[in-house]
Amino acid sequence: MRKHAGAQLLVVAGPLFSIRLALDHAGMFHLATGSDDPDVRLTLPPDAPVRVLLERDQLFSSVKLEGSVDVAESLAFVFRNLEWDIEADLAAVIGDIPAYRLVRIGRSVAGSLRQGAANALTNLHEYAVEESGLLPGKADAAAFGNAVNALRDDVARLEKRLSRI
Repeated sequence: MRKHAGAQLLVVAGPLFSIRLALDHAGMFHLATGSDDPDVRLTLPPDAPVRVLLERDQLFSSVKLEGSVDVAESLAFVFRNLEWDIEADLAAVIGDIPAYRLVRIGRSVAGSLRQGAANALTNLHEYAVEESGLLPGKADAAAFGNAVNALRDDVARLEKRLSRI
């Protein structure tokens, strides 16, 4: 990222959140000020908070990158291959053993939140389809499609009969 020193990045996550970052001479990000057009604009999808919990691996594929191709390509490479060693960073502040335990607790909580969100979505889907009838089930949608196809064929046959008259 050093070769892109001075480049600015605007991260936008919905209408309420945006942050402007700049690359320094060492290739590190820092907060930037100014209203110039950024070199790269990174737009997160509206459902990014949910995707962080449920589909972290697929989140990056839904991010929209605009701007300088060179900077965007370098950023994409870094974000795809970046793995933050949070335990090492915490160990420098609070020590090895507390950092290890805190990271284990954090991963456990994050896993529980992911599982809870997945369960909630499954329950909501089940309620909407099976209990309340708000949404059609797969069988109902297939039956409707078959009925539409049969109606289309019947109309085509009727048109042929009428054209002979």
